[in-house]
Amino acid sequence: MTDVFAALLSQSSELVAPRLLGCELSRQIDGQLVRGRIVETEAYDQHDAASHSYKGRTPRTEVMFGPAGFLYVYFTYGMHYCCNVVTGAVGQGSAVLIRALEPLAGEDIMSSNRGGIIGQRMTNGPAKLCQALQIDRQWNGHDLRQPPLQLIIRPPVAQTDIVQTTRIGITQAKAVPWRFYLRNDQYVSKV
Repeated sequence: MTDVFAALLSQSSELVAPRLLGCELSRQIDGQLVRGRIVETEAYDQHDAASHSYKGRTPRTEVMFGPAGFLYVYFTYGMHYCCNVVTGAVGQGSAVLIRALEPLAGEDIMSSNRGGIIGQRMTNGPAKLCQALQIDRQWNGHDLRQPPLQLIIRPPVAQTDIVQTTRIGITQAKAVPWRFYLRNDQYVSKV
């Protein structure tokens, strides 16, 4: 890993989650660039009852236990994929769910992948952004330093631009304030 990449992602998920705001996911699809700015995240850790890693290592969660900087992709509700950036030390089951992206390049491709949806509904949710970027289970375990799908680290956003609140769409540990999003960004899934 590059020093910045390693230094950032080897930290705990609750520290990495707000730091990923403003960073970008970049994807090549059929030779065309698709890129989005991360505007909403959620942290998950093996000591957290809402985390997939809470009950320990399984074939499904193996990627979550490191190394950091890889993609953990899971299938949910029998129809949607969601993607996470693996964080923390090797052996620690933690990751940051990417909940929403603000499109920066390739909006026509994202729209097509989403059945013609345009605007904020194109990528304002974890399953929506995976569909827009064609991220599915085959990307589980992908090294996010490598094309055609990369995490681009950008300078930190101002702390005053970040909202911290409780996570959504879960049944366990609902009171844990590990959801972070950019204040006033139209692509945030739910304010």
